[in-house]
Amino acid sequence: MTETEGLIAGLFLLFALFVYTFWPENSFASQKEKTRLDFLLERKEQLYENLRDLNFEYRAGKYPEEDFKVQRAALEHETAQLLAEIDVLQG
Repeated sequence: MTETEGLIAGLFLLFALFVYTFWPENSFASQKEKTRLDFLLERKEQLYENLRDLNFEYRAGKYPEEDFKVQRAALEHETAQLLAEIDVLQG
């Protein structure tokens, strides 16, 4: 292979890598936009996980009963509001 052929092959490879890297399908801008419902469903899963963690930590003795009741009530209240909004959006 001559020096010119090697240079052409290298430039072709560089061009192919550039196109592969910056092709629009790999761009974050082309990802699906989240709807309000998608966001709420993700938040619901987070709240359920937080409630499970809170219950586990309370049973492990990491929370006094008063703090546990306050935290649980706050999480349950937020979850109830979230579920009501999800029902409105789905209905």
